[in-house]
Amino acid sequence: MTHPSTISQRFLSHPNQLGVVAVGFNGGQCKLGVEAAPQALVEAGLLNQLRDDLGYELHYDDTIHHYEDKTPVNDPDHRGMKKPRAASAVTQELSRQVYEHAKDGKMVLTLGGDHSIAIGTISGTSKAIRERLGRDMAVIWVDAHADINTPEMSESGNIHGMPMSFLTGLAKGDTDDMFGWMKEPAVSTRKLVYIGLRDVDREEKKLLREQGIKAFSMHDIDRHGIGRVVEMALAHIGNDIPIHLSFDVDALDPQWAPSTGTPVRGGLTLREGDFICECVHETGNLVAMDLVEVNPSLETMGASETIRAGCSLVRSALGDTLL
Repeated sequence: MTHPSTISQRFLSHPNQLGVVAVGFNGGQCKLGVEAAPQALVEAGLLNQLRDDLGYELHYDDTIHHYEDKTPVNDPDHRGMKKPRAASAVTQELSRQVYEHAKDGKMVLTLGGDHSIAIGTISGTSKAIRERLGRDMAVIWVDAHADINTPEMSESGNIHGMPMSFLTGLAKGDTDDMFGWMKEPAVSTRKLVYIGLRDVDREEKKLLREQGIKAFSMHDIDRHGIGRVVEMALAHIGNDIPIHLSFDVDALDPQWAPSTGTPVRGGLTLREGDFICECVHETGNLVAMDLVEVNPSLETMGASETIRAGCSLVRSALGDTLL
């Protein structure tokens, strides 16, 4: 079956091939359950839909990676970070896995896991794009939270609230090998754009302003509508740049995605979430996507609808259309 999308993919040499990495990692935060998300998404038929309905040739090792061999028995706090050695080792290995797919010019889909895994996914994509195309990429981060705390700023110490600080180089890795493997920033603050923010720490707000990072909160979406916000977000990064889309399901209002670790009321509708993904696909610039923070165990009543919402977001980003 040929890929039904009529959109020409500008930065993929094999646009109908999809590298899939399933990451059952929960060490970036303290609630159990998010490690079960990839299995739940696969069991809900997501990969079959991508293959049978959207025509992708899947490159998937049929493994949910929990990285037990990378997780040290002893992992004391460091610079206030909880489980830093595990998060560093896991994201380094994940970075390698994503890079292996992306360097061949395939689209890459990573199913998480908590949002700390973006340290691995975005660094892996960025490395491949720089080597393959000799250029930088942009990141569209759809989330209720900015996840740009430096370790010293964070009140919780949970690394899932820090990935963008490491990816942009605002937080430095150190010689104790806590993200010291990241030799250079994976993305420029000028090529990062947020959509859906509504629960941002005071110090993060200050950092976003100081760095001039483009961020669209729910206030902006209420004021301008989702169509205009997505237009402005895409105009900010430019129309000739590879895009890594990192989508935290808690960007959606809990009405649509209740089964997530840090739900915040007043979020995107599922239709608005799908619309963002559809528009990113339509640019022809998407090279990778993460779907994170689905937690099937948190709310029995809402787990299945949260999983369905996650599947819908991925399908929309990878070319599914209403007509």
